[in-house]
Amino acid sequence: MRFLVILTTFIILLPLQVLADIVVIVNPRSNITALTQHQIIDIYMGRNPGLSGGQKLQPYDQAADSSIRTDFYYGITGKPASAINAYWARLLFTGRASPPKLVADNREMLSIIEKDPMAIGYLDERDLNERVTVVHKIRTQNRE
Repeated sequence: MRFLVILTTFIILLPLQVLADIVVIVNPRSNITALTQHQIIDIYMGRNPGLSGGQKLQPYDQAADSSIRTDFYYGITGKPASAINAYWARLLFTGRASPPKLVADNREMLSIIEKDPMAIGYLDERDLNERVTVVHKIRTQNRE
């Protein structure tokens, strides 16, 4: 019986241990050290007027069907993926903006951000390395 209680507790707590926060990252050469949630929303929703100093970042997005993308957009906008997809469909139809460029996974995201000083992306904090700068951390309901 005791073994069953320990096993049940372990199974319940295991998902909490493997989840990590989402971090928004840039190349260290961009000289950006922090971004507000509002700035990130503007960048990722095509309303990027440029940062102070005239910097205009190129946003990169995770694959459309990935859970990290769903968690990222819900974490910064409070809206589900379906609302974000509908928003971009309208903007594309009118030609007013282009969505962020897509990457396949966290490894590709890191590779792009490490090479491009004007790139911005996001990934699971567990995949973070020292060759990028974290400018914002997002805690979502699914990842706490």
